[in-house]
Amino acid sequence: MSNDRPRVKLQPGGDKRAMLGHPWIFSNELVMDAAAKALPPGQIVTLVRADGRPLGAAFFNAHSLIAARLLTRDADRAIDETFLHRRLERALRLRERLIGAPYYRLVHAEADGIPGCVIDRFGDVVVVEPNAAGADRLIEPLIASLDRLLKPRAIVISGDGPARALEGLTPVHRLAKGTLDGAIELREHGARFLADLAEGQKTGWFYDQRDNRLLAARFAKDADVLDLYAYSGGFGVQAARHGAKSVLSVDRSQPALDLAHRAAALNEVGDRLTTETGEAFDFLEQAGAAHHTFDLVMADPPAFVKSRKDFHQGARAYRKLARLCASRLRNSGFLFLASCSYHMPPDEFRAQVARGLHEAGRAGRILHATGAAPDHPVHPMLPESGYLKGLLLQVD
Repeated sequence: MSNDRPRVKLQPGGDKRAMLGHPWIFSNELVMDAAAKALPPGQIVTLVRADGRPLGAAFFNAHSLIAARLLTRDADRAIDETFLHRRLERALRLRERLIGAPYYRLVHAEADGIPGCVIDRFGDVVVVEPNAAGADRLIEPLIASLDRLLKPRAIVISGDGPARALEGLTPVHRLAKGTLDGAIELREHGARFLADLAEGQKTGWFYDQRDNRLLAARFAKDADVLDLYAYSGGFGVQAARHGAKSVLSVDRSQPALDLAHRAAALNEVGDRLTTETGEAFDFLEQAGAAHHTFDLVMADPPAFVKSRKDFHQGARAYRKLARLCASRLRNSGFLFLASCSYHMPPDEFRAQVARGLHEAGRAGRILHATGAAPDHPVHPMLPESGYLKGLLLQVD
């Protein structure tokens, strides 16, 4: 090996999963000696097998369970702006083919070869969310490469989720380039929306539900629609555009609902969309007491299962949500439910939804089982990158 990067050794047999293509190496698969523990979080290292043969270059963080994130199997490859630029160019070519319009997830972490980092594009504004220490350390060459490739007027660095905390990182939100003046307009399946990149959740918009919003909207014509966890109106506005008689969007964030109102006006459906600030479960209980029913109910909640220890509590929450939503549906109505918890397997999510329907005294049929939009590709050896699950049902 010709590079002078620090070297971290794998335990005997610790390379088995990596040799099958898995991009993560866990701490118990590595020799965690004093030298390894002394390396700063996010250091780029050369991984070597127990017999001394090189495995590849990786981000390393001795303080994380995911101690190494493989960047390339070429142990001598320079990890610099040129390396990042090639990865970004490849991701850009794919998105231009998949989506066309410049509103998409440009980089989906390991699946696009930049571990622990997601990048969303909003026309001439880009949001970078570095969720791993290695991505955080490479932020300057990443910004330079994005600037060279896309020439955006603004680049936002944003990250405050639990993934950063697990990596020992503090929340970050700053402008790396340009300025922002209010919400940014984006387009999705012919509709216009607004995203708050300064104060919104995550990167400001959830592109993963793009195609599911259109799918649910197919069942909105002449319907009274309930949109729970509405955020900035993605599901509700599409439903109104596709002929809903009325749409009620419910979210606990008034600023998000204000953007939904504005998006409805942009799409000339403001007269059919109303909003209510509140928690979804509370609203559903109150709607039940008032015998308020709908033809289409859509619910895209935050992750109820954030870690394995939350599994049973989260499973009960999905079951309860399915029960309450089903109870608010008119006969032969439609229900779309989603889970963004990767600790909730698809078969278990389906089982909890089925139990919720049964507890509501309802029956029905699954019409579609969905995942994320294709600009959120799944690494073939990393099921965690296929976190999103959706079920569209007709309920008797």
